[in-house]
Amino acid sequence: MTKVQFSQVSLAFGDRDILKNVTINLSPGTRAALTGANGSGKTTLLKILAGLVAPDSGDCVAQKEARIAYLPQSGIVHSGCTLRQEADRAFEYGYDLEAEIEKIGDVLSTNPKNPTPLLERHHQLSEKLENSGWYRRDVLAEQVLLGLGFSREDLNRPVEEFSGGWQMRIALAKVLMQGPDILLLDEPTNYLDLEARNWLEQFLQSFAGGFLLVSHDRYFLDVTVTEVYELFNGELKRYSGNYTNYEKIRKVELDSLVTRYHQQQEEIHKLEDFIRRFGVKATKAAQAQERQKMLDKILEQKIEIPESLKKIHFSFPPAPHSGRLVVTLEGITKSYDNKHNVINDLNLVIEKNQRMVVAGRNGSGKTTLLKILSGKDSQFSGSIKFGSGVSIGYFSQDSAEVICGKQSVLEYIEKDAPLELIPKIRDLLGAFLFRGDDVYKSLDVLSGGEKSRLALLELLLRPVNLLILDEPTNHLDLNSKDVLLEALKDFGGTVVFVSHDRGFIESLATFVLELVSPKPDSLTGTVRYFPGDYNYYLDRIEAERQEQSEIVKSQVVTKKTQEKISDSPSGAMQHEEQKRLKNERRRLERREEQLLEEISILEEKKQVLENELANPSVYSDATKSRSIMREIDELTKKMDDLALEWEEVTAQLQ
Repeated sequence: MTKVQFSQVSLAFGDRDILKNVTINLSPGTRAALTGANGSGKTTLLKILAGLVAPDSGDCVAQKEARIAYLPQSGIVHSGCTLRQEADRAFEYGYDLEAEIEKIGDVLSTNPKNPTPLLERHHQLSEKLENSGWYRRDVLAEQVLLGLGFSREDLNRPVEEFSGGWQMRIALAKVLMQGPDILLLDEPTNYLDLEARNWLEQFLQSFAGGFLLVSHDRYFLDVTVTEVYELFNGELKRYSGNYTNYEKIRKVELDSLVTRYHQQQEEIHKLEDFIRRFGVKATKAAQAQERQKMLDKILEQKIEIPESLKKIHFSFPPAPHSGRLVVTLEGITKSYDNKHNVINDLNLVIEKNQRMVVAGRNGSGKTTLLKILSGKDSQFSGSIKFGSGVSIGYFSQDSAEVICGKQSVLEYIEKDAPLELIPKIRDLLGAFLFRGDDVYKSLDVLSGGEKSRLALLELLLRPVNLLILDEPTNHLDLNSKDVLLEALKDFGGTVVFVSHDRGFIESLATFVLELVSPKPDSLTGTVRYFPGDYNYYLDRIEAERQEQSEIVKSQVVTKKTQEKISDSPSGAMQHEEQKRLKNERRRLERREEQLLEEISILEEKKQVLENELANPSVYSDATKSRSIMREIDELTKKMDDLALEWEEVTAQLQ
């Protein structure tokens, strides 16, 4: 079993210890999350594990030829080829193996004196190549790319045409296709919609190797990991179980830590107060010096608590009064090209205090609808009517673009904050990840993510009664999400939102509006309403899928043929149709047997070729070896095609 062991790893930046004697073991079967406050060193640790950053001290012991694949949070851009060609670059490992096999074959063809080591190496590499899925790489590439949301039409598009988020999906796809022993994933769900996240969850659950990942999506962590590593004050501690289990165990530990922290803080304040009051008095100087020694000793063992424990409860300013009917939409239709309607004939009434999530795949019109509701987009047909007293607060990723200037973060938020919230501004900024000296940063030096968090906080401080939020949790950690979620639950107005964080949706939504993208043979998308929470919506969708599956299984003929049968007034015609159906079924049964026989024959041929390839007289001949490997590749492709047809035929027969 491949293992990677890191022992006593330490790293410091200046006088700050990022990692202190960290030890972690990774192997196939590892299903681990790495957690910790922002800035605790999670990304740094992943880079050390990936071999991209050298630690100050510590040992790394990895078994020979162990393969580790790393996905960073952002910053990967592809160019110069199509998506299909870029995906093929993920299989460099297989190309390297193939090249080494051919090289050994060339050496063996010279009849070396001691061929045994070369023969063993050749056999070992051939087995690795076979087990790596090399001969099914085209099929694997399509499965991964389609699972992550790309379409078949995308496969031949130049990679330069894809946006930054889709560029990171390409990078994720390549990492998964490599089939490494260990996967290191830093926020892999950041750019994925719900469907792609669900696919990634299933992929990781069946992944043969091990993985360590960082994520701020609690639901994703709960269904994928079986252990959690926490980085706190540079030290790493392991907890067994999923993320929710970790939080329960950690809460018990931290409750005790917080109690001791407050006791220590109280003692520190008492000593500091005594020293301040009596340090300059001659009669108390000796006692003050004694107190100073006590204080110094305490500070040497000062208790620190994670920022995530410094929780605050944030309340919105009171929502202005509005009528029961907040927004009424009639016949809303939106098209960008005057051909395809992204939103088609949408009729909807949003009532006071609803928490409505807009669901649907990427490109189904979710952001477009939110822009229409917020008034940012007026180029549509139909009518939209707001109820009396409605005041709107709108957040999108574009909200960050207007934040600029020389003001500090603290000054920017204080200028518009309600008077009663001024004393809580520092706590609120901390909840949105502006901690310590971060509050004094100039607006012009903030990253896009920091500006988005600031724009969201700025919005939440305004007195509105209709919040329209497009991906509000994108740049928040778990603690910040919890603060936002609790505030939205207590909010006295109405919320319409889009999110790819399933846990956030499940906790907030009371109504689901599903937008369905136009199908290839249609010019318009559709809209569906689900008056219930997100779990109700998922149950309905699953029930519909099962019902549709039963319909497909029961079908032996096409819908067109069935319509002919139902419309036929003649008993004779019905008899002929039934006779035709029986003939069709017999044809399918014969085809099923034929396909199984063909697959069996191809498997036997493949086995013969593989046995032949293991023959020293063959693999010592580079030309003959390459020829056989090409034949094996072709046979594998034919077997995959026949297996796909067999599945289709079987589905028709059931």
